[in-house]
Amino acid sequence: MGISYKDAGVDIDKGEEVVAKIKDEVSATHGPEVLSGLGGFGGLFAPDLSGYKEPVFVSGTDGVGTKLKIAFMSGKHDTIGIDLVAMCVNDILAQGAKPLFFLDYLASGKLDPAEMSEVVTGIARGCKKAGCALIGGETAEMPDFYDDGEYDMAGFTVGLVDRNEIISGKDIKEGDFLIGLGSNGIHSNGFSLVRKVLFDHCNYKLDFKPEDWNHNLEEELLKPTRIYVKTVLELLADFKIKGIAHITGGGLLENIPRILADDLAASLVEKSWFRPKVFNFIKEKGNIAKKEMYRTFNMGIGMVLIVDPKIGEKVLNKAVKLGEKAYLMGKVKHKNNFDKKGEYFINEDQIKIS
Repeated sequence: MGISYKDAGVDIDKGEEVVAKIKDEVSATHGPEVLSGLGGFGGLFAPDLSGYKEPVFVSGTDGVGTKLKIAFMSGKHDTIGIDLVAMCVNDILAQGAKPLFFLDYLASGKLDPAEMSEVVTGIARGCKKAGCALIGGETAEMPDFYDDGEYDMAGFTVGLVDRNEIISGKDIKEGDFLIGLGSNGIHSNGFSLVRKVLFDHCNYKLDFKPEDWNHNLEEELLKPTRIYVKTVLELLADFKIKGIAHITGGGLLENIPRILADDLAASLVEKSWFRPKVFNFIKEKGNIAKKEMYRTFNMGIGMVLIVDPKIGEKVLNKAVKLGEKAYLMGKVKHKNNFDKKGEYFINEDQIKIS
């Protein structure tokens, strides 16, 4: 007998086992628009374009970065897939798009069917939260490329929006309100700094429980990124939202300006929203500067909506009714109206809505 593919480190039977394990979870995300089953060469999706005058497809792709290292350390893989979906669908949502379908790419050095099925189960659950279909993917076994017990992942999503409803930020002006939708923690950005502080500098283990917490580091760090699709789509059905920023890598300082004209900036009132304890914990343990925190982490806000002041109170109240922790967190100003040029946090009273 000659050398087989299995001898080279690739076990085709394990790949088929993964497909068998995830089939039901994947199929549960399908609606009548999905025309193909799992295992085809391509995913077929027939979008319902009724109600769209000029439909525009919006696409996005992303990963979850070194948060994967936390999953490897813990041996817990059922939530990281939710993170993958969230990072992609929240991005296209920022342009007003409704996610239609999702695809994933998973690669490991040695395929573990139980582990991979956990990951894909999380992806399917994320798709359900986002209201989109998981229509395909790739699971690659790449011996000698990844260390044993490690894998990498990437996601890709396509959504739909009417051309005249694309959210571009072009209508944002001075005085507009910033409404923040709360995060549940770190989400999926800044984990290289998190690991440096908590594991390298402080030598904590995942089962370490800070004295004023009711859970340990593992539970905190593996909280899946929140998916804002259903809330924001309901808000868009009732209100004109001028701009949306998904607070990912770069934190509040880098992501809000992405939707502002060059002569505008964001004035944020720091005490106006709740920050989960994990942020102060990391800041204190690493002696991290405030600016570094705000340009690395979401600091308690996963998504920022910019609206006209006349509808600010209504948007805020509707978001709360939809189950969000929502905050009036600041307003838009001309850059030359700041006390210090380029300063994003200024001392002022919390904004009152009349």
